[in-house]
Amino acid sequence: MRLAEAGTTEVRLAEAGAEADVLVVGGGLAGLTTALLLRHHGVDVTLAERRTATSAQPKARRFHVRSMEIFRELGLAGLVHEAARGLAGHDHMAVGRTLAEAGQLPLFQPPGGGAPAEVSPELPSLIAQDTLEPVLRRAAGRAGATVRFGTELRGFSQDGTGVTATLAGGQTGGESVRARYLVAADGAHSPVREALGITRSGRGFTGGPMVNVYFRADLGEVVRGREFNLCQIEHPDAPGGLASVDGRFRWVFMSPAPARDRDWPGLLRTALGGPAPDLEVLSVLPWRAEMRVADRYRDGRVFLAGDAAHVMPPYAASGANTGLADAHNLAWKLAAVLRGEAGDGLLDSYQAERRPAGWFAADQSARRTADLRRGGTPSDGLAHPYVLAAGGFQYPAGALAGDPAADPEPVTEFHPAGRVGTRVPHRWLDRERNRSTIDLAGPGWAVLTGRDDLEFLPPGQCLLLRPDHIVAWRGSSPAAAEDVRTALLQGHPVPV
Repeated sequence: MRLAEAGTTEVRLAEAGAEADVLVVGGGLAGLTTALLLRHHGVDVTLAERRTATSAQPKARRFHVRSMEIFRELGLAGLVHEAARGLAGHDHMAVGRTLAEAGQLPLFQPPGGGAPAEVSPELPSLIAQDTLEPVLRRAAGRAGATVRFGTELRGFSQDGTGVTATLAGGQTGGESVRARYLVAADGAHSPVREALGITRSGRGFTGGPMVNVYFRADLGEVVRGREFNLCQIEHPDAPGGLASVDGRFRWVFMSPAPARDRDWPGLLRTALGGPAPDLEVLSVLPWRAEMRVADRYRDGRVFLAGDAAHVMPPYAASGANTGLADAHNLAWKLAAVLRGEAGDGLLDSYQAERRPAGWFAADQSARRTADLRRGGTPSDGLAHPYVLAAGGFQYPAGALAGDPAADPEPVTEFHPAGRVGTRVPHRWLDRERNRSTIDLAGPGWAVLTGRDDLEFLPPGQCLLLRPDHIVAWRGSSPAAAEDVRTALLQGHPVPV
């Protein structure tokens, strides 16, 4: 059952002269998803992005089932899957001396069986960032967000009631915008984070200099029957990784080599193992894998999300997926405070929950080997792949009733059981397999009671689900759930 909540009621500012409830700085994946989720909760939001258009680079390409569950809640999962149809069936990894000689590796099979459809109501999606971002931008506009590309944040200040930001774009020399809160989703080199003096911790650089060579070539016949997401190229003169962007024409070659003074078309043809007469290099971008996590996710009325909060090696697009989860966690909390249902202390739980989660994802990404032939094992300290893909990290503290440490979620195996601080396990609630336990919460709260077909929740027990699908409390009295919810929102002691 759903708990009574004004989850979709439009939030309006009480402060005279304010122009937005929330100003989101950054129009990448994290920023656009933050704006969408805030609108989902009825929050008035303005997004400012200094670029004039969405990303021109493929960048992140794999979106886990947990990210797809967020899009599902927003009613966008179908659009995302449709936009991703070019890479449907490209789930394999491949390895070879050249692309022409490469063979597919077996798909990951979980111990004891189990398929992705049993983990989530959604399948993962292979979709390039430059394909997904326009989908999200259009959706944010349709949802009522004020989306301003070509608009740069020039400065900001905050006081006890809000944030004053100076925005500039086009012919404007600068305009003042007042908002109650600011979310900085402005990338790994976040000017907002730097202005606040927020430091970062972590392993630092985890590898040498790399180059992403983005190119076009019709390789459809070359890869037919051997379709892949990522191919490890082992040629001694052209080692690297070849990523499929659309399954036929667009590709990214990741090379451990200096960017300058290289014959990239020649090197690419060596890696491909063939002439590729139509090959065209589109861009060459130097980069270096690193693991750094912000030491604070909140500074007064300003919050960090996405790459502004954490950067990590690009294992399975972990950084992008973690950024979407940041947005999912923060949006409902901002909405609850703006509606007057929650005290300011609820916003502190964003850092208490998402910083450990960000550290976990970044650390796991840093531990992953570059050799696709070798899978991780528990002895390596690596999490089960479904723990990463299905949001299996357990929050150690935050807007939770009870001590998560008293019933810890395993990491090296995937056995979700509705523990406090974890995402509710997915189970279908109807024979048609249309409605999942994941669908019960969001944008409001919900109570899930025990049923014979929910083996993780025996009859007589119940779970209180937050708007982000996280188990906030586990008890035996559904009638007590409303009191628990009120206590969590207001920061009061939770009734026993």
